Amino acid sequence: MPSNNLVIVESPSKAKTINKYLGSNFRVIASMGHVRDLSAKSGSVNPDNNFSMTWLVNPRGEKQLAAIADAITPDTQVYLATDPDREGEAISWHLAEELTRRKKMPRAAPQRIVFHEITEGAIKEAMQHPRGLDHDLIAAYLARRALDYLVGYSLSPILWRKLPGSRSAGRVQSTALRLIVEREMEIRNFQAVEYWSLTAALLATGKNATAPNIPLTAALTHEGGKRLDRLAITSKTMADDYKKRIQQGNIILRSLESREVRRHPAAPFTTSTLQQEASRKLGFTSSRTMQIAQQLYEGGGLGGGVGGLISYMRTDSTLLSGEAIAAARRYIAKHYSPSHLPASPRQYKTKSKNAQEAHEAIRPTNVARTPDSVAGYLRSDQLALYKLIWQRTVASQMESAVFIQTTASFDVNGKELTLTATGQTILFDGFLKLYQEGKDDEAAEENRTIPPLASNSAAIAKDVSAEKHFTDPPPRYSEASLIKKMEEIGIGRPSTYANIINILQTREYVRLEKKRFFCENRGIVLSAFLTRYYNDYFNYNFTAQMEDDLDEVANGKYDWHELLRKFWEAFAQRLKDSENLLHENIQAEMQSVLTDYIFGMGEERANKQKCQKCSDGKLTLQIGRYGPYLSCSNYPNCDYRANFEKLALEEQSDELIDGVPLPKFLGKDDSGRDINVKKGPYGFYVEQALAHKPDAAAMDDATEEDAQPASDDDASGKKKPKKKKAKKPKKEKPKRASIPKTYKPADITLPIAIKLLSLPRTIGRDPNSGEDIIGAIGPFGPYLKMGLNYYSLKGDDNVLDIGINRAIDIIATAPKKKNEARVVGTHPDGGDVVIKRSRWGYYLEWLKPVKGGKKQKKFAKLAPGTDAKNFTLDLALVLFPPSAPKAAPKEKKKPKSKKTKNDARDTAVMP
Repeated sequence: MPSNNLVIVESPSKAKTINKYLGSNFRVIASMGHVRDLSAKSGSVNPDNNFSMTWLVNPRGEKQLAAIADAITPDTQVYLATDPDREGEAISWHLAEELTRRKKMPRAAPQRIVFHEITEGAIKEAMQHPRGLDHDLIAAYLARRALDYLVGYSLSPILWRKLPGSRSAGRVQSTALRLIVEREMEIRNFQAVEYWSLTAALLATGKNATAPNIPLTAALTHEGGKRLDRLAITSKTMADDYKKRIQQGNIILRSLESREVRRHPAAPFTTSTLQQEASRKLGFTSSRTMQIAQQLYEGGGLGGGVGGLISYMRTDSTLLSGEAIAAARRYIAKHYSPSHLPASPRQYKTKSKNAQEAHEAIRPTNVARTPDSVAGYLRSDQLALYKLIWQRTVASQMESAVFIQTTASFDVNGKELTLTATGQTILFDGFLKLYQEGKDDEAAEENRTIPPLASNSAAIAKDVSAEKHFTDPPPRYSEASLIKKMEEIGIGRPSTYANIINILQTREYVRLEKKRFFCENRGIVLSAFLTRYYNDYFNYNFTAQMEDDLDEVANGKYDWHELLRKFWEAFAQRLKDSENLLHENIQAEMQSVLTDYIFGMGEERANKQKCQKCSDGKLTLQIGRYGPYLSCSNYPNCDYRANFEKLALEEQSDELIDGVPLPKFLGKDDSGRDINVKKGPYGFYVEQALAHKPDAAAMDDATEEDAQPASDDDASGKKKPKKKKAKKPKKEKPKRASIPKTYKPADITLPIAIKLLSLPRTIGRDPNSGEDIIGAIGPFGPYLKMGLNYYSLKGDDNVLDIGINRAIDIIATAPKKKNEARVVGTHPDGGDVVIKRSRWGYYLEWLKPVKGGKKQKKFAKLAPGTDAKNFTLDLALVLFPPSAPKAAPKEKKKPKSKKTKNDARDTAVMP
C-alpha cells in the first residue's frame, strides 16, 4: 500500500539511506536524474514564440515517472528532495511539471526540501522546513539551457558545411578550447632567451666570524645598490666578469635581518579547489574526482551502513557551519597540543564571484569519522579522496604555521656588488602538522638554515659558480591549472568543469598526454574559425559576463526572456552572415591565421612550407570532410599531403636542451640523414630521419611501359595478359633509439647518437659456449644477451663501448637465475621450442614459422612438478603436435573428347 509521504531524490543509493532515516511512514523513490530534456532536434527552442521549449521524456525517465505515479494517491504529500543547487531545482521542476501534465499530482502542492549532507540530523531538519520551488533558480536554468541549445544547434550545422571535420561548438566549451589553443600558440612562438646566474660559497673569516667553517651559499642580486633583473646577465663573457669581481673582491657582511612570518591554512574545499588538489596530489581527473565525491556524499554504495561521509560536493562556498567548526575544534583540542588550536574559530570568505547556491564548503559530515575509522568500508580511491577532504577541513581550523626568515646581505668592494643569502626555519608547525597544500614533497624544502653570523664579519668566496639558463615556454595546461584559469576568468561553473573537459576530449579537439593538454588539428582550426568570425561570442569577457547575467537571473534581478532576446537578435544576424562565407575564402583566412603556428618563422618557415615531393610546390592548408590537412599548391600535378599537426608539433616539448627547443638537430650521419634528439611519451630518444623522397624529375627515369596505362588490346588486336599489380612498398619508418638514464639529453653528441642508433651490437663471442654476446637497450635499460638469457648492465658499464672481456666477466659472475631459458629442440614444423620459467612456474615457448617469413609465438603451461632439466622435445610435441603430412595431390583425369556424329562416321570407314 502506498505511503502517505513520498520523497523523490535523484539516485537509488541516496534513496536507500534517506529511507532508513525517515522510517516506514515515508517512501523514498529515485528519479535517476533528469526525467526529460530538450528534444534533440532543431526548433526545440523557439525564439519567435518567446523562447518556448519543447521537452521530451527519455525512456529511462518514462520508467521512473511511471514508478512515481504508481506510488501517488490523492492524499499523498510529495517532497521534492533533489540536490541543493540550480540543476537540482530544475530536476524538481521537471518532475512537478510532468506529473501535473499527466494529472498524477495529488491535491496537496509538492514541497521542496533541501539538505547539504545525508545524515539523519540534516534530513530530519530539512523535513521541518519545506518550501516551494524557487522559480528564480528555475529561470536561470531555463536561460542557460536555451543559450547552450541555441548556440550548439544553430552554429554546428554551419560548421559542418563551412568547416568540415568540426563536430560541434559550445558556448562555454569553445571558450575553454580557446584557452588551450592560445597556450599552444604561445609555446609554438616562444623564443628562448639566454641568461646567467651567479652563486658564491662563502666562508666567514676574521675576528668577528662566529661560524668560520660553515659554508653559506649567496646569490648575486644587486649592482651599485640596484637590483639586477633576472635576465640582466646575458652572456658567458658578462658572467665571467662578475665572477672575477666576486672572487677578487673584499666581502663584508652588511646586514643580517630576521623576521617572523605566519602561513595560514587554506580554506575548506570548494568544487574547484577539490578538483585541483585531487589532480595534484592523487592524480585524479576532474570527472573521476566528482564521481568519487558523489559516492562519498550519497553513502549508499559504501559497506556497513556508513551513510553519507561528506557534504554536498557542488559548491563555491568556503563557509563551514557552526556545528562543523565546533566539531573540528573539539578534535584538534583532543588530539593536538593546546597551541595548535586558535583562540577563536576561523571563518573564510568565498572568493568566487559566481558562488553556487549551496552555502557550505565540502567537509566531512562527522569529523569523528577519521579516515582510519572508515578505511574498512572504502575502496582505496574513495579513502584517498575522503582523507584529503577530512584533513583539509580539520587543518582549516588549526593555528597558523610560524617561520623565521633570515636574510644576510654581503657587500663586495663597498656597494659595487651585493650577494644575498636567505634562510627559513620552522618555528611552529601549526596546521602543517596535519596538512600540506600542494605536493607533499614541498614540505622537504621548508627548512633552509643560515649559520650564526656577526655584524661586519668578513668572508671569502671559496667558490663562485656561473650557471647558464634559458627562459622556459609557458607550460601546457593540466586539468588542475585549466580549472584554476577558468575559475579565475569566470568561464562556466565548477560543477560543469569536468563535463566541459570531457566534451573537448570526446570530440577530439584536445588530448591528454602525461597529464597535459595537447591540441588536435580540428580543435586548432575550429578555435581559429570562431575567433575570426565569432569573436564577440567566444571571448573570455563575453562568456564571463554571461555567467554574471545568469546569476542575476537566479537572484531575481534579470528577466530571463530579456537576456535571451538581447543575445539572440545579434547572434542570429551573425549566423545569417556566415551563410555567405565561401569555402576557399575560409581556407585562405585560416591559412593566414595559422601560418606562424604551422610553419614557424624565418628560415624554419621556408623549409617547412616547401613540398617534400615536388621541387617547386608550397604546402597550403586545406579543410576536407575528415578535417584539416596540408596539400601541395601544384595539385593535381602533385598529390602530396601532410598532417599539419605533426609538422607543427610532432614530439615538440615544453623542455629545452641548451636553449634549443626539441627536436634538437645534432648533425648528419654518413648517409646524409639528419640526426635529432626528441622526446616522446616514454622519454628522450635519438632519431635518424628518413631519406628524402625522389622528386618529380627522378620519376622520369621510369620506363615508358611503366608510365603508360596498359591497354587491353595490342596493335594486332590480340588480348594482352593482365599484369599482376605490384605490391605497394612498406612505408619506411625512422630509426630510433632510447637515451639511457646514464646520459643527460644535453650531453648527447652526434657520435654518441650514431652509436645508440647502431644498437643492438655484437660485442664478441663467448669462448666457452661459442655464442655471440650482444649489447642493447631495452625498456628496463641497457643489457647483455647471450643465447636466450639477458644480463642487466649497471654502474659504470656502458653498453656503447663495453669490451668482450668485461662482458664475459659480467655473465660469468652474474647470479644463476632459476628461470634461465633452454632450447629443448627444433620443432618438425620449424622453429625452436624453448623451456622457460616465470613466477607461476615453467612453460614452453615455440616460435612457429608462418607465411611471409614471420614467426608466431605459441605458449603452453607445464604442470607443477615438471622436471625441467630432463624435459625433452618428444614431451614438448605432445603440447605442440606437428602438422599432419599433406596428402599427395591426385592426378587429374583427362577429359574425354566429345565426338560428333560426323566424327563417328569418319572413324568407321577408316582402314
